Parts: sequence; C-alpha cells; structure tokens
Amino acid sequence: MSLRLLSLLTLILFIVAIASAQQTTAPAQPQAPDVSGTWTGTWGIYSPAKGTTPPQDICKKLDAKVTLKDGVWLADFEGDCGRPYKYSIKMEGRQVGKSVMFKGTTDLGARDGGVFDWIGRATDKEFVGFFTSAGYTGTFNLTKTP
Repeated sequence: MSLRLLSLLTLILFIVAIASAQQTTAPAQPQAPDVSGTWTGTWGIYSPAKGTTPPQDICKKLDAKVTLKDGVWLADFEGDCGRPYKYSIKMEGRQVGKSVMFKGTTDLGARDGGVFDWIGRATDKEFVGFFTSAGYTGTFNLTKTP
C-alpha cells in the first residue's frame, strides 16, 4: 500500500472516530405518568376579559374516568351543574417530560353549549385544563383519586 493511501485511510478513520466520540445520545424520555384512572374536581366558567376575577360559576363537582385503549385516550366526564350530565370524549395526548398534554374538540350538543375546544395537562396527581366555545370559556382542575 502506498504511503499516500495509508495516510488517507488513517485520516478517514480519525475523522470517523472524532465524529463518533462527539455524538451524544439524547437523554431518555422520563416514564409517562399513569393518567388512567379516576379523577375528581371542579370546573368553572369565567370571562377572559376579566382574567383576575374568580370564575362566575364553579359547579358542584366534576368526575372523570380516563382510560388508554389502542393508543387513544378516552375520558368519561360526569357531574351535576343544575342537572346531571355525562360526556364520553376521545382525547389526543402526547408525553412532554413528566406530563401528558391533551387536546380535543367535541360537540356537546346545542343544549350544552355546542362545540368546545380544550387543552389540558395531566401528571400522575393533577389534571388541569382550559376550554372554550362560541359562548363559554373556562377551566377545570381535577386530582387523581386512589
């Protein structure tokens, strides 16, 4: 082998070695929190124009049962706010650090405010969110029950 070819191969191996040494592996994603289960809390409607004003209505109670089935999060929300209600909603969710970020759009029907968009964040202990529709804006705050 000629000295020139040997020098070229040595240089290539040196560059490959440096590139390999400089590659850093991304830190492993933390384990996703277990957000499946039973949750309980409240929800309320407020005016975004008066963000420091407490919610206009905080209803008695909001319960949710969250399950993961075939890669899709399903939630059954149930409560009473002047009358009983129950809604089953599919939620898109993705892990971000030690939380699952959710979003969704659902039509609750004309009697219950129509189409709502909402976003939420769940850890293994807390599920909070914000919702809006043509007529309502509000928040919910749930804690996981044992």
